[in-house]
Amino acid sequence: MKLSLKTIATVSLFSTFAVLPVLFSAESASAQVARGMDGSYLGAGVSVGATNSDDDQVLGGNVQGRLDIQELPVSLRAAYLFNGDNSALMPVLSYDIGVAPNTNIYVGGGYSFVLGNEVNSSPLGNQNAPFVTLGAETAVQRNVALYGDVKVGFDAYRDSSDTAVSVQVGGAYRF
Repeated sequence: MKLSLKTIATVSLFSTFAVLPVLFSAESASAQVARGMDGSYLGAGVSVGATNSDDDQVLGGNVQGRLDIQELPVSLRAAYLFNGDNSALMPVLSYDIGVAPNTNIYVGGGYSFVLGNEVNSSPLGNQNAPFVTLGAETAVQRNVALYGDVKVGFDAYRDSSDTAVSVQVGGAYRF
């Protein structure tokens, strides 16, 4: 059985999200709901487009931010994914779920706007497209957070109805 890099990356990422709440939980199991991470941040990291129209991986970077909406379990987010050939800007609305002290998982969606030419792929495709995201974030110090997410773009390639998958990880300054 041959496993592709895309399959391995997807399974690894989803496994990580399943384990994160256990790793970062400092309390024993109880009926108490975790507060999760609050606050806003701006960060940067690595981005890997696991799919593209030529079925090659696209390595690049990301700049991501979170604007916490106080008293609501939602956040406004933005992501900028780039590589040497193209880039995409993505506004995101997410629902945040506190799973442990200072740790959230989030699910959200938005629209990806490809900024460069339509021939080369950004980490999330080569044309404007809607997408969904699933991620995790944790505060490791007062002003430092780590984040990771996967974004899935629908009909993200010109001349193809294929979906695009991109995985991001990074560190952020919390404020």
